[in-house]
Amino acid sequence: MFAEIAPRYDLVNRLLSGGIDVLWRRTTVRRAPPPPAGGAMLDLCTGTGDLALAYARAAGPGVRIVAGDFCRPMLDRGEQKSHRAGLAIEWVEADAMDLPFPAASFDLVTVAFGLRNIADTARGLAEMARVCRPGGTLAILEFSLPANRVVRGLYLWYFRRVLPVVGNAVARNASDAYTYLNQSVEAFPSGDALAALIRAAGFDRIESIPLTLGIATLSICRREG
Repeated sequence: MFAEIAPRYDLVNRLLSGGIDVLWRRTTVRRAPPPPAGGAMLDLCTGTGDLALAYARAAGPGVRIVAGDFCRPMLDRGEQKSHRAGLAIEWVEADAMDLPFPAASFDLVTVAFGLRNIADTARGLAEMARVCRPGGTLAILEFSLPANRVVRGLYLWYFRRVLPVVGNAVARNASDAYTYLNQSVEAFPSGDALAALIRAAGFDRIESIPLTLGIATLSICRREG
C-alpha cells in the first residue's frame, strides 16, 4: 500500500492538510531540537523523509541524521529530495519492530504519523527505547481526535467523507490507502492510553502538546537514565 502511494504521497499530504503538516513538523523541530555536534538522531517511519529533512536543515555540523522506513519506494523518494537539497541524511530500510542499530545509538528518536502503522505498537516503542540513549528524547507527532465536540464532529466528517475520496483519487491507488488512514487514526490509542504505552516502553516525563485544535498531538518524552 505504501509503495503504491509513494509517487504522489507528498502532493496528497500538502493537499489534504492545506500545508498545516509543514507547520507541525517545524513545531516538532523547535520543541524537540536536534542534538549538538557529535550527536545522532533517528527519524523512524520516515516515509519520504519530510521530518528528517526538516531536522537536517536545522541541525548544526557534525550531527548524524538517520532516516528509517520499511518501504523502499518511500525511502527512494526521500533520498532524492535530500540529494536535491544537498542535505546529509543516511537512508536505511528498517523494520521498526526490529531495528538494525545497537542499543543507545541515538540522542533523539522521532516518528511522525507512523507510530500507528507499526503492527505492534508496544514492540515498536520498546525498540525506540532500546536505541535511545539514557537521558535522550523521543518525539511522536501523530493525528489525534479533538476534545471539543463541535471540532471533533467537523473533523470526523472531513476524515470519513472527504479525505478518503480525495486522497484515494489523487494518489491513484487501488489499496484504499486513505480509507485506511482515517480508520487507523480513529482506532489508535491517544491521550492517557498512549502515554501508558510510552511509559511502559521506558520513557517518562511525557509532555503532550495539542496542535491545531487537537487534530494532531506532539508527545515529547524523556528516556529514563
